[in-house]
Amino acid sequence: MVILQTMIETDICILGAGPAGATAALQLAYSGISCIVVDKAVFPRDKVCGDGLSGKVLTLLGRIDPGIAERLLAAECKLDSFGVNFVAANRIGIEIPYKQGYQKRPGEPRGFVCKRLHFDNFLVDEMKRCPQIQLLEGVDITRHTLLDGGYLLSDAKGDVEIKAKLVIAANGAHSQFTKEVAGIHMEPEHYVAGIRAYYKNVGGLHADNLIELHFIKKILPGYFWIFPLPNGEANVGLGMLSAAIRKKKINLKQLLHDTVTNDPEMRERFKNAELVGRIDGYGLPLGSKKRRLSGERYMLTGDAAYLIDPFTGEGIGNALYSGRMAAQRAKLALEADDFSADFLLGYDADVSRVLGPELKMSTKLLKLIKYPFILNTLMKMATRNRELRNLMTSMFHEVDLRKNWRSRCFM
Repeated sequence: MVILQTMIETDICILGAGPAGATAALQLAYSGISCIVVDKAVFPRDKVCGDGLSGKVLTLLGRIDPGIAERLLAAECKLDSFGVNFVAANRIGIEIPYKQGYQKRPGEPRGFVCKRLHFDNFLVDEMKRCPQIQLLEGVDITRHTLLDGGYLLSDAKGDVEIKAKLVIAANGAHSQFTKEVAGIHMEPEHYVAGIRAYYKNVGGLHADNLIELHFIKKILPGYFWIFPLPNGEANVGLGMLSAAIRKKKINLKQLLHDTVTNDPEMRERFKNAELVGRIDGYGLPLGSKKRRLSGERYMLTGDAAYLIDPFTGEGIGNALYSGRMAAQRAKLALEADDFSADFLLGYDADVSRVLGPELKMSTKLLKLIKYPFILNTLMKMATRNRELRNLMTSMFHEVDLRKNWRSRCFM
């Protein structure tokens, strides 16, 4: 717990100690810059999520410091995963490895599945290794006042007050800072509601622990997922656009129950499965709309910046990338002593350059899956045509190839 002080002053305050906030803090620390990280939770704590860590995670952490990546590879709380299995409504699928030509051997996986309870705590432990990072747990910052020299941040009672020249908001999908300061609010057309459950003894899991995305017709525009976990568990859930849920008046928990008990394929795979714990819901703010992510003395990162991939639902990798880019822009701001909205707009440009092509492509794919016959046809063709199958696989690794998905002529 935090030791209460009348006033804490810092150059940079990071709101949220999840993947985006922790990554920003670690990047700053390894650059020799001190910061304060504040989170309303006390770690370890659970976070409702799909628990999938793509290849971006290991790559990004290794860029900050190879030692962090090595420690993640050695962690026993995760399960190595080698790719994704996309399954169309006609039950024809295509396996997309995270790394082409992979071999299942130590150090080779580019992705993992790890409960957020463990992964987020891993990042917190990494922060605690760094004397430049002051972590305040159990503090819920609810007030954000812009003054001449920076932001005055405090909890509801005013027990904790922090004066910061620059704020990096990384406090998730329900960020008060995003709503009240940046003026960004939930839009059903750009927001997915998801539910997650843990099961034991799910049948038919891939030998290489591929995560599964099933575009079952009754769940469109959304998907059902199965992510294998250590100790025989699996993260199982589904997500759907909030606009569609409202329009069709769908009960997601009932839809999940119907899928695992009545769907012909899933019924067989879940016949011996056991629900562990309860079914929890959460929101996914999608990067399907371009937004301003910075302003006077602040930058938004991760879910607080609405950067979740619209097609796959991945948020952790994008959170890490945005956190690091925010830290890099913060370093430049400190050096220039310039925290203006114009200067911090460079962060928006970095996010657009690095994550923009993927988010645009995924937004197009999200619109395409509304029409099951398109994905069905592609999968049928891919099973008969090796060249097409290889092309589709390559497009998930090469940004230039992925741009073809946006071309009607290519389709």
